[in-house]
Amino acid sequence: MAPAILITRPDPSGATFADQVRARIGCGVEIVVSPIMRIDHCGSLPDMTAYKTLIFTSRNGVEAYLAQGGPCTIPAYAVGDATAAAARQAGISVTSCDGDATDLLARLRADNPPVPCLHLRGAHVASNIAEALTLAGTETHETVIYTQTDGQMTDRALSLLQSGQPVIVPLFSPRSAGLFFQQATSKGPILVAAISDNVKQAVPDGRAAMIETTEKPTADAMLEVIVTLLNDAKRLEGGNPAK
Repeated sequence: MAPAILITRPDPSGATFADQVRARIGCGVEIVVSPIMRIDHCGSLPDMTAYKTLIFTSRNGVEAYLAQGGPCTIPAYAVGDATAAAARQAGISVTSCDGDATDLLARLRADNPPVPCLHLRGAHVASNIAEALTLAGTETHETVIYTQTDGQMTDRALSLLQSGQPVIVPLFSPRSAGLFFQQATSKGPILVAAISDNVKQAVPDGRAAMIETTEKPTADAMLEVIVTLLNDAKRLEGGNPAK
């Protein structure tokens, strides 16, 4: 059976990434979008006059900050190019760290930006940015301005997993990996595209026929891994799993 791609990323990022996949591989592969989390804005911003530097680790943080009327005059650091682009579009002067949390921390420690810094984050994070920076001598506070609410995969997604065909699943966070495998029962092979080693480690043993990790935590790198897994899926279909 022909392979399919299941995208569980929250909207609107999930729908945007699905469009990027279609543009990269064409229309010959079935793509199912089934967000496994919902992003909700929450909380409130502190008195922003105290802060000299902003830190964004996702586009969701940028969007929630802007929705609360956060000032665009404070310079910022962003974990990667997509997050930086969202901030830049709003008129924020932003430095992209072009990587993951480790790259972000390294850049901030090297640049020694004006303090205090403020990390605008979600309720669930993989790394405690504020604590790490403060311990390193860069005073950093944090505020939670959005939540990642657990959701359920759609009937279409569950049916796809029961079809017996190979399913490629791009996973963008350890939490989404955990939620996906809590719900997924599959009759065919699952091939995981993991955006980081942390995501790879969140995949339960024996649940994925293959796991490929991106070279960089970017959408472009994820697209390249998906292309690789499409070829791997065709070999699985032909009974030759060797790479």
